[in-house]
Amino acid sequence: MRKIGTTAAVLVIAGACLAGTAGIAGAATGPADRAVSAAACSASWNSDTKSAEDATAKSLRNITTGKHTCYDRMVFDIKGATSKIGYHVGYVTKFRQSGTGDQIRVNGGAILEIVVNSPSYNPSNPAQKTYAGKPGKSLPGVNVTGYKTFRDTKFGASIEGQTQVGLGLRAKLPFRVQQSGDKLIVDVAHAK
Repeated sequence: MRKIGTTAAVLVIAGACLAGTAGIAGAATGPADRAVSAAACSASWNSDTKSAEDATAKSLRNITTGKHTCYDRMVFDIKGATSKIGYHVGYVTKFRQSGTGDQIRVNGGAILEIVVNSPSYNPSNPAQKTYAGKPGKSLPGVNVTGYKTFRDTKFGASIEGQTQVGLGLRAKLPFRVQQSGDKLIVDVAHAK
């Protein structure tokens, strides 16, 4: 009998604790939480060119984008990449196609040129495309309408083991480049 009484007391205390944390969680959506979110957005990123000379023999499979609280994100999916993925990301005044030098119009207040050291074709058979990007055209399946920072996307070229993309932005804003597994990620902040 004593065991049941102890168990009941523990359950009552546990229930009270859970109810208390639920109230705390609900309270976290007020003005104080929004202030914390704004503070979290002040990243230590900058708008300097970033690069890594690493190369990968794996092909680019897809490019996607996403909206986040403090930044917009572009992800380069390089299935099977097990080593570091090389890149060169920086602001340009005009976006010029690799190989030809032809200017490709990219809408926005600033253009971020992204070169990923991964081809959009099979390195063993360059005629076999692994990503459907076409020079001068918007990225297939990517729609940046309604994004806070992204304005436009353009495929530049895929030549000599590198793929080039032009990303139109609202303004010249801080950004970061990072790798997560077989994905290269470019985040551009919503504010300076």
